[in-house]
Amino acid sequence: MWKNSILFTSLAILSQAWAQEPPSPFRYESAGSLVLNSSLNLDWYENTFYYRWETPNGTSFYRGNVAQKSPELLFSEGDVKSALEKSGVTDLKNWKLYRAEPFNRKNTVKFSYKGTDYLYDWKKKALNKFETPKKNAPSLSNSRKTAAPYWQKFNADNSMYIFAKGNQLYLQRSEGTAAVRLTDDGVADFSFNTSSLGAQDTSKQGNTNAIWAGDYIVSWREDKRMVNEMSVINSLQQPAPVTKTYKFPMPGDAETSKFAIEIWNSKTLKKTTVDIVTEKDQRVILPGQLVNGRTYLFAPRLGADSEGVYFLRRNRRNDIIELCRLNFSSAKVEVLIKDKTTPHLNEQLFSVHILDKTKDILFWSERTGYGKYYRYDLSGKLLNRVGPAGDYVAGGIHYLDTASNALFIDVYGFEKNNNPYLKQYLRANLNSETGKLLTKTPGVQHSITLSDNKRYFLNQYSSIGKAGGYELRDTSGRLVMNIGEADMSKLLGTGWKAPEQVKVLAADAETELYGLIYTPRNFDPTKKYPVIASVYPGPQDDFVPHSFIVDDNYHQSFADLGYVIVQLPSRGSSPYRGLKFHSYSYGNMRDYALADNKITLESLAKDRPYMDLDKVGIFGHSGGGFMSATAILTYPKFYKVAVAASGNYDPNIYTQWWGETYHGLSPDGKKAYIPTAVELAANLEGKLLLITGDVDINVHPANTFRLADALIKANKYFDMMVLPGKDHGLGDAYYQNLIHNYFKNHLTTKNEGE
Repeated sequence: MWKNSILFTSLAILSQAWAQEPPSPFRYESAGSLVLNSSLNLDWYENTFYYRWETPNGTSFYRGNVAQKSPELLFSEGDVKSALEKSGVTDLKNWKLYRAEPFNRKNTVKFSYKGTDYLYDWKKKALNKFETPKKNAPSLSNSRKTAAPYWQKFNADNSMYIFAKGNQLYLQRSEGTAAVRLTDDGVADFSFNTSSLGAQDTSKQGNTNAIWAGDYIVSWREDKRMVNEMSVINSLQQPAPVTKTYKFPMPGDAETSKFAIEIWNSKTLKKTTVDIVTEKDQRVILPGQLVNGRTYLFAPRLGADSEGVYFLRRNRRNDIIELCRLNFSSAKVEVLIKDKTTPHLNEQLFSVHILDKTKDILFWSERTGYGKYYRYDLSGKLLNRVGPAGDYVAGGIHYLDTASNALFIDVYGFEKNNNPYLKQYLRANLNSETGKLLTKTPGVQHSITLSDNKRYFLNQYSSIGKAGGYELRDTSGRLVMNIGEADMSKLLGTGWKAPEQVKVLAADAETELYGLIYTPRNFDPTKKYPVIASVYPGPQDDFVPHSFIVDDNYHQSFADLGYVIVQLPSRGSSPYRGLKFHSYSYGNMRDYALADNKITLESLAKDRPYMDLDKVGIFGHSGGGFMSATAILTYPKFYKVAVAASGNYDPNIYTQWWGETYHGLSPDGKKAYIPTAVELAANLEGKLLLITGDVDINVHPANTFRLADALIKANKYFDMMVLPGKDHGLGDAYYQNLIHNYFKNHLTTKNEGE
């Protein structure tokens, strides 16, 4: 009876919320189209480039050359309309030349109008219908052969291919002969077939996890048979609900995945089994393999040759990574590079590149506290650091110019007076510890695109308050020409305004945090507004934007309802600021972000009297949901209302790599218990709405149900919404309005006695 009364109260409150009209703020979904030239693409022909440029009067088309100081106008949309009208086409008043195929060197551009293709010659101002050249019917002798099915993996001379059928591996030597079955030990969750559905149908061929390397066939199998399972129920499935069961390793599990490596000589069919690991629970990362469904531990240039294959191996603590090579003929594993990072590896930025032409290895490491690339030879001998020393982070490799040994890298925090989250580009010398910053403009986010001949690059830059600017530079960084800037006048005419960029100190009074404040369209600084924190604690990202966007995650739409929305990261929330910052969460996965959020809100309010700290809310999704619930349970006097969606409130039943990497293992390598939001349930004083999808296989609904159960046992009133048929992604209009209405009912005005 008591539990039923709580359920009734929760449903009644939510029903009351929906009895009102959902809020209808100014919607920004289509406002992005009001910004002209928010992106730019150049079509290159040697040192000449072409591009389209939007104006209030329509599209114009330009040509530039690196020897010129500025581009030249070729023709406009009006010119094309005039040519169409001369050819007898009418009703062009509302027609826009949205699409046009890339330019060619014959002074023509191809486009379509109402299903008809045209060629416009901008020199002659002439228009012709485009006729697709007719092709003669091919004879059997000159027709192209049908492409091989996706599941056939051929060797180098196309004389043989391998494939999977059921769970087994097969070799087809030549057409017309019987395929040779190489295995008989493939089973579900330890299969040679990469498709779980294909493995169930033994009559169909499928793709295999094995690869060719010269005359050798190499199979890499992950054995998940001992890994724990989870299940969700899809209640909306017709005609009856269906259970989905999947493998889901959790922190502290006694059994983890194991790996089996087998090598066959395709000529003799001799099989060799390789012991690939040296300690229990090591994980093997193969060329191109996704880790945890993501491209973490990025190794785009790991690969195989006729004699061996490179791979990565890491330990369970995720603090030791090894680059290894497996020699096929000897079946021996050689460790080329072994690197240790305490307390854990930066999975988001770590990468390895083995360069074909120079035969060098580029290995990313945080050994100095800030990630850099280090050059090794193929024997594993360290040759040099790539790029200058400094407390900055080297990110992805944009391009490697082997002719000049130049490496183009995105960097963060390279200049001390710049926001460390803003991406810049460094041209580093592969063979020395030198480099030059190519994009020096501070306060903006840079993105570069190289020309086809790799001698020039388009630099696109923007900030939160200013859309794209475009300049052309050569690869030494010299400015060739300014191309232009996006036109924001129509957007600004709607009353849109950019959020305020703020910098504030964390709870340690030393670390600078960079975030955003959104205020309503009709903002009056003499009034007081409820404050709502939008949070995501990382550690893999903080999701605070730093380049131009009209309405990121609907924050401006939310603020327009009469709130101050504050989006500030915390220590431990980003991989781009070095090892100390990124690993701040280690050993404290529940609480690490909370003090920073509270103290930064208090700090900002000191200079902003319009921020009403008597009405503070907090909301977030996934890790942000976990943080929101934990915050209101940790500081119940400060946060009055929280909306927590799809949160991992009990990280001990969340995915293994997350908990064991970012919280850690006990000294003996066994499970280290991670504190949970569940343990804080008795602290609830304010209003809490829990939201989850019922088929979420990323953060299982059990996380939400365990917190709900603890709140019920503590006799705490709360609200909960289970969205049927929803997985981890919840961002539709119903979900947004659910959040908006909850804060409208419980934070905009004080509801005494609730």
